[in-house]
Amino acid sequence: MRQTTLCLLIKEGEVLLGMKKRGFATGKWNGFGGKIDEEKGDKNILDAAVRETKEEAGVTIINPEKVGTFHFRFPYKEDWDQDVHLFLVKEWEGEPAESEEMMPKWFKFNEIPYETMWDDDKHWLPLILANKKIEADFIFKEGEIISSQDIKIVTKI
Repeated sequence: MRQTTLCLLIKEGEVLLGMKKRGFATGKWNGFGGKIDEEKGDKNILDAAVRETKEEAGVTIINPEKVGTFHFRFPYKEDWDQDVHLFLVKEWEGEPAESEEMMPKWFKFNEIPYETMWDDDKHWLPLILANKKIEADFIFKEGEIISSQDIKIVTKI
């Protein structure tokens, strides 16, 4: 299974999301991340999280906290299947900046644009922003709509 990362930067009641400009999930607001790339020096999932956030948002994350694991399955397009390791980031160096792949924007917790995000985000993101840790399984049907889900709040990831 493909192992990927997702990083959410937060500060004072706001979360940084990026509008995806190309590739997988174009046109959706999302966190920052991607897959392990050994050719770019990634040795593990944390290396990938740091590198991807730097590439996509122009910041170097510090002390990311793993707060979730997702198992996304797409029976109609199995090459999209992935395990996602979610990190919450409260410290970073640099200012978020637009890249070729993402346009970052801060959103207040109560103004998150769920209607232009992945269908699953509205189910787990409020839990993460309320300081919960989660493990979740999502199965999608065509149109990237959830056909089943199982979200567990856990004490340890």
